[in-house]
Amino acid sequence: MISIIVPVYKVEEYLSRCVGSILKQTYQDFELILVDDGSPDNCGRLCDDYAAMDQRIRVIHKQNGGLSDARNAGMAIASGDYLAFVDSDDWVAPAYLESLLRGLEENQADICECGTLWTTGEGLEEQESPIRERAVPDGSDPEHSVSGGSGREYSVREDPLPGESYGAEEALKALIGDRVFHQHVWNKLYKRSLVQDIPFAVGKLHEDEFWTYQAFGRSKKTVKIPQPLYYYFQRSDSIMGASWNLRRLDALQAKQERQQYLEKHFPALSVTGAENLLSTCIYHGQMARKYLPENDRKEAVKRINDVRKTVRLSLKDIRPLGFKEGLWIRLSKVSFWGTVRLKNLLRKGF
Repeated sequence: MISIIVPVYKVEEYLSRCVGSILKQTYQDFELILVDDGSPDNCGRLCDDYAAMDQRIRVIHKQNGGLSDARNAGMAIASGDYLAFVDSDDWVAPAYLESLLRGLEENQADICECGTLWTTGEGLEEQESPIRERAVPDGSDPEHSVSGGSGREYSVREDPLPGESYGAEEALKALIGDRVFHQHVWNKLYKRSLVQDIPFAVGKLHEDEFWTYQAFGRSKKTVKIPQPLYYYFQRSDSIMGASWNLRRLDALQAKQERQQYLEKHFPALSVTGAENLLSTCIYHGQMARKYLPENDRKEAVKRINDVRKTVRLSLKDIRPLGFKEGLWIRLSKVSFWGTVRLKNLLRKGF
């Protein structure tokens, strides 16, 4: 059985789309755990109505504690062999569970990730170029189509595609590079025994960045299936849709903790992780200088400096993917804030 955890907070307008897509799954052996995180609208009542309609739906009502706290509450009562996470304003393709489970079983893997499609309500946009031919405008593929909210339909093939599997170190390297695997928690299926004792970081933004690398580090085999089966709805009023602010620096803390983890458990990846951490410092330096008022900017500069000074990376160690990336990292080792100013001047990186 699969346990699907859906945190619910102020999504009255979108909840029926999310729950409906889960109930329409081609794989039906699941429990759906709706975690009402103290939502002030009618979401709590809607959750109870869904539970009354289907015995597979369980509801938790709790005081508001944020997305991570809600996910932790759901994991605490999950009883399935596998775990999946779906955000309550997103939705999934009918073959979402079936395809991910097949990817796990056929490869004897611990984690399986699928592709993702993004929508702002004006249509769907792919996340990854390898699946470009699988999201075609104008409904040219009759197998399955999804409307992005504007009436335009984008078709999505759901025929099973072969999965590509990776060992723990390979998967972590791909995760750090954000090229094959991605930090998102929600486009994956996990063995529950693998992750049930890894808590989400409560009160943090970028909560997936604190969590996913730990799951990948435990996974003996991780699989990627390229078909896009998860539909991510980009709301302008969401937490991550808000203007850049100091809370975004939580991502730096997450990657700093990841770097400590790599140095202890996967030392062969320490240089790769350090390059990525330094690149993240450059990016946040750019955002701080571009968007923050003076007082917040001073605080951001201090926090960024505190992190970047911990990065153990010599010029001879730098071997990143791509010439341009390596150039910026090397320049930052000579003059970090000079590099930040130059990138902003050239409008590179945002």
